[in-house]
Amino acid sequence: MRPEAVVSHRPAAALRNLGLTVGAQVDVTAPGSRGRGRRGIRVHAAATLTACDVTVVDGIPCTTLARTLLDVAEDATRREVERACDRAEAQRLLDMAGVEDVPSRANGRRGAVVLRSVIAEHRVGSTLTRNELEERFLAICRAAGRPPDAVNAWISYPTGGGAEADFLWRARGLIVEVDGRDVHTTRRAFESDRRRDQQLLLLGWRVVRFTWRQVMFEPSYVIATLRALL
Repeated sequence: MRPEAVVSHRPAAALRNLGLTVGAQVDVTAPGSRGRGRRGIRVHAAATLTACDVTVVDGIPCTTLARTLLDVAEDATRREVERACDRAEAQRLLDMAGVEDVPSRANGRRGAVVLRSVIAEHRVGSTLTRNELEERFLAICRAAGRPPDAVNAWISYPTGGGAEADFLWRARGLIVEVDGRDVHTTRRAFESDRRRDQQLLLLGWRVVRFTWRQVMFEPSYVIATLRALL
């Protein structure tokens, strides 16, 4: 049985909180070779859309997560696809078998090439950034040829509790924190950060902090420093 038109592309990603921007139009996909849109709706015709590519999220018929990732990979950047996969993994929504199957039925679509590349080369869940500052620093790490082992990784203390490290390199025992303009400026935050750094130092971690201004406006300095540290 063939499915009817369903929400797809970025709007379907938004239903799952995958962190992709959404335009003014709602994308829907319908089976067939031609589609006709209407005001505020963009219709994508898909000869390969089958019942196994359709599900329901919050009562709304839409494409499955795997099919959604394939569709958004058509016009998204590679990094956007990585982040979408990371966010899906964090929510325990990602079915790798399904994600690997969809490109094989995509008939040479560009999205299939991008999605296959991400699946093959990206360690899903390892770069779950929370804001623009962390995104910028991750880009700097990659430009320096020193991608981190993990982003926002939890480190437990032997006595209980723990700390979340912005970026870490396990083999070098290095943690990098990127300090926003506002969050770390209060006296309480300053004291908390120093106590936290001391606890991590006792566990064998070096903690290095870069400021918002350094990350946003001095990337060459950050790259050189990062390479020297690693």
